[in-house]
Parts: sequence; C-alpha cells; structure tokens
Amino acid sequence: MITARQKEIIIQVLNVFETGTPAGKYHSITVMADGINRSRQITYGRSQTTEQGNLKTLLEMYVAEGGKYAGELKSYIPAIKVVPLADDMYFRQLLRKSALEDPIMRRTQDSFFDQLYYQPAEQFFLGNGFSLPLSMLVIYDSYIHSGRVPAHLREKFAERVPVNGGAEKAWTAAYVDTRHRWLENHGNLLLRKTIYRTQCFKDQIDNDNWDLSKPLTVIGVKVG
Repeated sequence: MITARQKEIIIQVLNVFETGTPAGKYHSITVMADGINRSRQITYGRSQTTEQGNLKTLLEMYVAEGGKYAGELKSYIPAIKVVPLADDMYFRQLLRKSALEDPIMRRTQDSFFDQLYYQPAEQFFLGNGFSLPLSMLVIYDSYIHSGRVPAHLREKFAERVPVNGGAEKAWTAAYVDTRHRWLENHGNLLLRKTIYRTQCFKDQIDNDNWDLSKPLTVIGVKVG
C-alpha cells in the first residue's frame, strides 16, 4: 500500500523530471519536435501533457470547471490535433496565464494527471502484485513518459511480475535496466536525453531505497 507521503514523493520526483522543481511548474510550456513524424508540438503543465496527446482532455476538464480563461480556451479545443498550434503565441499565452493566475487550472492539472496517469499506473501496480514505492515510481514514470509499461520492453527480460510468481525487486530492476538501454540507444535524440530518469531509478535501487524513505537527489534537486 502506497501511503499519502510516498505518493507525494513519487509525484515530486516526476515533477522534477518534467519541470525541474518538486512542486511542478503548472505554467511550463515547451515546444519540441517529438510529435508524429517528428513534428513540433506544445508540451504543457505540471507533468507535461502534449498537444498531440492529452492536452485537449485537460482543457475540456478546465472548461467544465468554469476557469477564468475557459471561454477563450474553449474556442481552441476543436483545433487541437487538427491544426498545429505550436506557433500560436496567443494560445500559448493563454495556457501560461491560466496556470499562473487561476487556481482552477492548477487544481484541474492535479486531477488530470492523477486520473489519466497515476491511477492507470496504480492499476498496473496493484493488478500485477507490486507493493514497493520505488516500483510504483518506476511504473508511474513509464505512464507519464510512454503512456504505459511498453510490452516491447517487457518482452526483453524473463522475470515475471509478482502476481505470476516473480520477485518484485528483480522485475523492477530488470525493467529499469531494459528501459535504460532502450533510451540510451534510441534513434530519437530527445528520448536519449531523458536517460536521467532511469539513471535516477538505478541509483535508488543501488541505495536500497525501495520505500523511498531516504533523501533523494533528482538531477541535482533534493526531493523528500
């Protein structure tokens, strides 16, 4: 069972990965060529959702909550995934202002990342018999970074998940090692640069920090 404090640490680590601070930068906006066919797209928010991913869902949730900028952002919703918006400076300004000025956007982001990423990761974690906080951190990071625990990575090692009789620590270590090698050798330079994520997990495994009770330093930032 993951405690509230352990969940907080897990989220803080992901916030550092995505925006460089444990609290997360809700207003963070970057444009990266990591979309379909290396197309440029907006990434936005505390844990960085993408224009070609779930940004539309986030804005639909914000509009439903009646946020300060709901009216203006609502007009953009039909265009998302239809018309590229990476160079629409007014849209980007609206996203930034809504997070800086409106607590409803910040609350919506918290709910959004929990519902679309943490809860599915938790279902995988519990459904496969995991129990250790570090395993949950590794799994949650996969859901944020890859949308899931990719089958093509799981197929590269023999260790079974705990529910099927495998050893949890062995599975988690094998998955981290496999994902580390995948990132290290990926053809997309942007993905290769994210190898700090799996290196952090390897460091925690080496430090026997399975319950996340020891201080963590994540790319130079203290967490916990």
